[in-house]
Amino acid sequence: MKNCVIYCTVPNEFNANLIATTLVEDNLAACVNIIPSVTSVYKWEDITQTDSELLLMIKTQEDKFKDVEEKIKELHENTLPEIIALPIVQGSEEYQAWIVKGTS
Repeated sequence: MKNCVIYCTVPNEFNANLIATTLVEDNLAACVNIIPSVTSVYKWEDITQTDSELLLMIKTQEDKFKDVEEKIKELHENTLPEIIALPIVQGSEEYQAWIVKGTS
């Protein structure tokens, strides 16, 4: 089983809850953690920006990435949302199996 964690920042609590709930209800994610109050510093159109955002930690299977990406792009309020995946290199077998069950 190849699972991953997808990180996605969102501009507000409404957007965070919409994306998280939709991904879980559509079996695209087993769990989404909503982490409040992260500060993002980045360049957008050659201007350095600093924004307060929320971070979504989305637990899913690697082969679900494209579907998750598509759904996030559909629901996200930003033009270019952060959507990056990191493999789960190690984790308890029971939790990894739970991710698979929740996304099947």
